Parts: sequence; C-alpha cells; structure tokens
Amino acid sequence: MAKKNKLFTPVTLRSVSARNRVWLPPMDTYSVFKLDGRPTDFHYQHYVSRALGGFGLIIVESTAVTPEGRISPCDLGLWEDAQIDSYRWIVDAMKAAGAVPAIQLNHAGRKGSTGCFAFGRPGESIPLDEGGWHTVGPVDRSYGDLRRPHMLSMEEIHAIEDRFRDAAWRAMTAGFEAIEIHAAHGYLLSEFLDPLVNTREDEYGGSPERRMRMLVETVDKVRGVIRDDMPLFVRISATDWAEGGWDIEASIDLARVLKEHGVDLVDVSTGGIVPKVTVPVRPGYQVPFADRIRNEAGIPTSAVGLITKPRQANKVVTHGQADVVEIGRAALREPYWPLKAAHKLGLSRDEIPYPPQYERGAWPREQ
Repeated sequence: MAKKNKLFTPVTLRSVSARNRVWLPPMDTYSVFKLDGRPTDFHYQHYVSRALGGFGLIIVESTAVTPEGRISPCDLGLWEDAQIDSYRWIVDAMKAAGAVPAIQLNHAGRKGSTGCFAFGRPGESIPLDEGGWHTVGPVDRSYGDLRRPHMLSMEEIHAIEDRFRDAAWRAMTAGFEAIEIHAAHGYLLSEFLDPLVNTREDEYGGSPERRMRMLVETVDKVRGVIRDDMPLFVRISATDWAEGGWDIEASIDLARVLKEHGVDLVDVSTGGIVPKVTVPVRPGYQVPFADRIRNEAGIPTSAVGLITKPRQANKVVTHGQADVVEIGRAALREPYWPLKAAHKLGLSRDEIPYPPQYERGAWPREQ
C-alpha cells in the first residue's frame, strides 16, 4: 500500500470493522413514492451501487421514527414492525458487496411536513388538507415560514424517545450493523440542544445539561435495546453559525457526555438550525470542528462537507483530524468514488476493492 495512505485502512468500532475510512453520509433522496415509509427499487440501486463502488460504511438516509417525524411524506420510516422486511434486501446486498450497512434515525420536529420534488411544495409546509400534519418542537416557535409547531409536553418527549428506541430495534432486526441518531440540522433533537430555539423552563430547557437531556435519554434508550457490540453514532451540528447559538465549545462538552453514555462516533456537520445565516462554505470547511471534537473530547469523529479530492480526504485522516471522511455530493456524481480515489492514491490493483465482476475495468497502472 502507498506510504502515508490511511484512507484505505480498516477502522473498527466495537465489533464492526469497515474496510476503509471512506463512508457514505445520510443524504435524503425523498423517493418513497407510495408515502408508506418503505424503501423502493430506487433505494436499492442507490445504496447498493455505492457499496459496489467501494465505500466502507453506508449510512442510509434520514429514517423517521414516527409518521409525524418525517421531513416530507416521501421519507423512509421504521415506525412499525411491518416495515422491517422491506429493508432486508438492501441490507443484505450492501453486505454482500463488502460495505457495512448503517441507518440514521430521525424525528424532523418543527421542520417536518414539508414538500419535496416528488410531492410538490418543496421547502414549504404542506397544508393539512393536502396530506400535511401538525409538527412538534421544544417550544411553539416556527422555523422560518414553516407551520407553527406544538410544544411537546414531558410525556410526549418520553414517548418520542421510546419511538427512537423501538426504531433502533427494528433497524437491528432488519440487519443493519450500526445506528446513527440524528441530532443535527435543526431537526427535533438538535432543536432541544440549541439555546436560540429551546427556551423551555422545565427539565428539558435552560442549562446546557437540561437542553442535552432529551438526546442523552434517547441515546440511553437506544443503547439499551441494541446489541452491546453494535456501534452507535450521533450526528450533530457543531455550530449554528449564529451569535449566541450552539457552538464548538458546546459540541465538545456534548461529545464528552455522549462518550460516557456509550456513543462510539460523532458525525460532525454544522448549521441547519437557524434560518438565513451566512455559512463560510469552502472545501473542507467543517473539518476543523471534527478535529477539535476528536482531539479534545477523545471520541472518534467523521468529517463531512465539500471533501471531494482523494488527497484531501487522505490528509484529513492521516493528520488525525477525523477517523473517517464522508463523501456526499461527490458520491452522487460518482458512485464508484472510492475505487477511483484508491487508484489515484497509488494503491495496487489487488488492494483496491473492485467487485470481481468489474476487475476487467480497473484503472490501468501508470506508465
């Protein structure tokens, strides 16, 4: 293997080993056209092609733990046992192709009941008489122009935590080998974390510890129902990019708490909580947050955000800024990005995870 190439070395969390450190992040495709939460042929093609393309671990997109927890009517769901079997063929095919299948569980909170390309009204609240639903949040304040949410009671908070637990059990039963809890991008769990959103005055608001409470309780319930040897990830937004909001210092503190509660990796993103903020988007712009959380909280992290070049990705893991990188938009363009990246980084033909059926199409050695 080429010297100083860590990107294509295995990484192990609990009992699960991924063949490399190039992972596919959860990216919503809004392609449940029957609106029943079940994956379709599209999802099979989408995820299995990336598994054949060499990704080490694949995180299936935002999967709702309740029907009201969907971002749009076209989201995936695991809110009932009848949905379990619809995932098995995709999970089994990803495993057969060499990738670790993971899934992200989510409740959209006040950002739910919005349209998408397949349903119409993208970015808008769907009227109740057109298939929309009442949304919920830590308080009854809207996100931008979206529908005003219902403020959750403590009993309702506990019920949603239980739905995360139940969905995690279903995901494990379907064969997924890792679970990610979505606490980023302004969805329900990140709404509770954020001081600009969560202005509650009870046990779930006020101090940082109280604002973390719903997430920590959810982690505990999920950790308590999945196997001890099964990795658990949490995705967070490391900063709001807004004055007085959630920031990197709060994220480091949260990561330390999550580590104590059995979380194995923090998937580090940013933003999505406060509308109309300026984000300094540039290549690798979120990597410094993953770096600080990894090295100051002492927990493995993944880095994401305009990581598009093989050497750029390799540098992140080689320099210890993150344990893995997630290739998102570039993977939409190139499902076989890892195979090409391994070639460009100088791995030999035998070291690149070509599917046997595709070995004849391997990139030629440099002359």
